[in-house]
Amino acid sequence: MEFKPHAYQQFAIDKLLELPAVGLFMDMGMGKTVCTLTALWELRYDYFDISKVLVIAPLRVADTTWSDEVNKWEHLKGLRLSKVLGSEQQRLNALAVPADLYIINRENVSWLVSQYKKHWPFDMVVIDELSSFKSPKSNRFKDFRKVLPYIKRIVGLTGTPAPNSLMDLWTQLYLLDKGERLGKTLTAYRERYFEPDKRNQHIVYSYKLKPFAAEQIQEKISDICISLSAKDYLELPERIDNIVKVKLGYEAMEKYKELEREKLLELKDKEITAATAAVVVGKLLQMANGGIYDEDGEVHYIHKYKLQALEEIIEDTGDRPVLVFYNYKHDFEALMQHLKKLKPRKLDKAEDIKDWNEGKIRMLLAHPASVGHGLNLQAGGNIIVWYGLTWSLELYQQANARLYRQGQTHTVIIHHLVAEDTVDEHVMEVLKNKDKGQSVLLEAVKAKIKEMG
Repeated sequence: MEFKPHAYQQFAIDKLLELPAVGLFMDMGMGKTVCTLTALWELRYDYFDISKVLVIAPLRVADTTWSDEVNKWEHLKGLRLSKVLGSEQQRLNALAVPADLYIINRENVSWLVSQYKKHWPFDMVVIDELSSFKSPKSNRFKDFRKVLPYIKRIVGLTGTPAPNSLMDLWTQLYLLDKGERLGKTLTAYRERYFEPDKRNQHIVYSYKLKPFAAEQIQEKISDICISLSAKDYLELPERIDNIVKVKLGYEAMEKYKELEREKLLELKDKEITAATAAVVVGKLLQMANGGIYDEDGEVHYIHKYKLQALEEIIEDTGDRPVLVFYNYKHDFEALMQHLKKLKPRKLDKAEDIKDWNEGKIRMLLAHPASVGHGLNLQAGGNIIVWYGLTWSLELYQQANARLYRQGQTHTVIIHHLVAEDTVDEHVMEVLKNKDKGQSVLLEAVKAKIKEMG
């Protein structure tokens, strides 16, 4: 296929050619990958400016997306690609293959750094989904920063650079400019642009932006970060968000209320952290979906009300394909068993993506974390059902963008199964208002405990 870049894509390509460090913050579906590959081709074979490129990506994206894009476009056909995936021996073999582009999953970044150390061979690095490096405590960040002095060009790709707050930007910008714009340390960045928000005496639980800090941060990074929004450049089809209220029966609701009471009262006299709140919310979300794990990891099924609601949605769709997002293993098992007449298929490998896009799958089951970045599923359908909700705004947005993206030709309908009078309603409110899930749910848990008194 011939690549004819849109004006915004050409702008991105030109910046990639011009600048040694670029943060390409483009919405999902706008062509980040093909823009980057086009620039790589020119830098390698027209400008002779680079010789060996490393791409760091989520595993599924590393395995499929980049090679699919190279094979898709005529002007990239000569680009040699090697996937540094699999066992250690397979990875070593892939590194020994002569190539222009080496692709590794982000879980093996520390391993790669340990292999080369000061003899780092890649003069250009592309981090696909830069926001996965947002934690300064992660080993991948600590190890990768060691080889930054040996990298001539670096590109960070993401559609969600600050999924939780602008605090997440520091590590990502550090990888691009070694601290030149936002400071050499997270502490310095925090002290300059943030002030304590929620605290207990000397213990600070969260920070908020100082007045005008957001504008100051944006100005600081604007010379190397390109932010392009789909709504400004693409004519996307209509998107319909539908909340399907699911009423739990009396027995199921009594069990849910009992669990809610027990779990929340366990926290009543303790310091409530995001971690403990997340555990409680997780248990409540499980039961709202229909089952729950006990301390031994055994699942106990409580109700089938969401399964029945999903059946009704599928009946209303006729024979159109449906993409269903689930959260827990027991959700997946219940879906496979209850809807086996539809021959549901789990999104697991490249063949599943191909079959879905060719219309061979009636019902595709996927965990939102497994489809978060880079997968093009818009050719296969236009209906999404959230069987179980996630309180991660980043996962939610990225998962929806698998269908609601450039190339989609039909109205995208997104159904959310929301169990009435449960934590589902809190999560839906968070997603609807584009709030930052963790802090909002923490407050919701505290409010619920106070209500129970």
